[in-house]
Amino acid sequence: MNAVFDAAAAVLDVADLPDSQCPDGIIATGVAALVSTDLLEAGVWEHPVGRSTDVEQDEVFVVISGRGRVILDDGSVLSLAPGTLGVLAAGTSTVWQIDEPLRKVWVVPAAR
Repeated sequence: MNAVFDAAAAVLDVADLPDSQCPDGIIATGVAALVSTDLLEAGVWEHPVGRSTDVEQDEVFVVISGRGRVILDDGSVLSLAPGTLGVLAAGTSTVWQIDEPLRKVWVVPAAR
């Protein structure tokens, strides 16, 4: 497949995260899966201002808008801003602290 996508304009499906991932109250995130091949999946994800938790899968992402930080289970902090390229390892517990609505493009291994 050869294609291009407008990640900034992608229409997202918005849903509440599970209560267990929302320490400060309900957070609704948006997602749009754009690509799925035998090797990888890619899409767009958006998080509003607020805080949520997750346990990550292997992922590479690029922030296209917004600001915040990801606090890793070892205490280190990944600062997020437009243009940031991030890498997350599978099994890492994270806290997403978002200060400006954040939109990122993500790439993960294909589900098997």
